[in-house]
Amino acid sequence: MNRLKQQLCAALEGRLQGQKVRVPDAGTELLTAFLALSRSRSYHASGPNPITWEALAAWSQMMRNPIPPHHAEIIMALDDVWMRDAARRVVQGNPDAQPAPMVSSTPLSASLFDALTGG
Repeated sequence: MNRLKQQLCAALEGRLQGQKVRVPDAGTELLTAFLALSRSRSYHASGPNPITWEALAAWSQMMRNPIPPHHAEIIMALDDVWMRDAARRVVQGNPDAQPAPMVSSTPLSASLFDALTGG
């Protein structure tokens, strides 16, 4: 499964860069699931949000398409590739900008939580 993940991520990376790439036949269904989830992703002021595990579970249940854990891992790896490309495009649009980290370096404290949620 690791080889399929690498092949699919490389294929998506190539496609995002405008190359013609061949998607492995074994990964067509996974790529289709990723693209369906990607179309429904939410955005914020700094760009797109990653696909959540909850969205993946809801899509799987709604489409009656059970996704085994190793396939879910591949779909999330594809999303990581897509998010890196999105961050790169944001930086290209504004040369002075730095890509935002995927995870904040500031630890969450009770006072920070209150400030963010208005509590």
